[in-house]
Amino acid sequence: MGIISMIIVGFIVGLLARAIMPGDQKMGWILTTLLGIVGALVAGYLGQAMGWYQPGEAAGWIGSIVGSIIVLFVYGLIAKRS
Repeated sequence: MGIISMIIVGFIVGLLARAIMPGDQKMGWILTTLLGIVGALVAGYLGQAMGWYQPGEAAGWIGSIVGSIIVLFVYGLIAKRS
C-alpha cells in the first residue's frame, strides 16, 4: 500500500507544481508523477540538511510542492538546451 500511496501523492504534488509554475510544461501523467515523487525526495533531503526534518521523516505537502517546483525549474532549463 505504501507504493500506491506514494504514486498517488506524487501525482497530486506534480499536478499542483505544474499548476503553480508559469509556462507550458509538456509532460504526460507518468512524468508528472515522477516529478512529484522526486520533488518530495528533494524536499526531504533539503529539509534534513537544513535541520527542519529528522532523518527518515518525510517532507510535508508544502515542502513536496516546493521541491517539485525546483525540479520542474531545473527540468525546464535542461529541456530548453536540448
